[in-house]
Amino acid sequence: MAARTDAVPAPAEFRRALDALATATWRPELAVEDIPAPQRIAPFSAAVTADVVVGDDEVGNGRLVLLHDPAGNDAWQGTFRCVTFARADVDPEMVTDPLLARVGWSWLLDALEAHGAAYTAPSGTVTSVASESFGGMAENEPRAEVEVRASWTAVLDDGLGLDAHLAAWAELLCTTAGLPPLPAGVVAMPPRRGTPSRSTRRR
Repeated sequence: MAARTDAVPAPAEFRRALDALATATWRPELAVEDIPAPQRIAPFSAAVTADVVVGDDEVGNGRLVLLHDPAGNDAWQGTFRCVTFARADVDPEMVTDPLLARVGWSWLLDALEAHGAAYTAPSGTVTSVASESFGGMAENEPRAEVEVRASWTAVLDDGLGLDAHLAAWAELLCTTAGLPPLPAGVVAMPPRRGTPSRSTRRR
């Protein structure tokens, strides 16, 4: 999607980050697509969504928004901010585990560390919900879901270095959906649905 007609041209560092997003390779279980990004959170933004698919089953999903404010943002402690959620169904017994929230939060931090993604100022929530049906819906199986909502400041070098953050985000999605990390030496594949176009937006 093209920038709005009243938009200020995207700075070079943001264009470099967009290049990384446009050419990223993903795990074979991820189907990644470009989606419209929020326009009022930051001067420049881009977003993708992903489904985690195993066989014919969607076992998780998520979204990543990349925000950029060339002037910097005190709350971010930087100029680039990644905002995400990752959601998946889990065994109903898992939501009764008092450590689930802490473990869910560690999935993000561990993924960032594992991929060497330089970051600061992480924040977020981990929510788990269980539901059981009654009456006319009593035959439905109990369901449980975990959701990680998080943001962190990506410390990039003139817009370079987003690849590590994208790999960490992909690992977060897959871990939330119960998939193990890729074995060492296994290379991720290009996006299933083609290379998405990227958009830039200005308030």
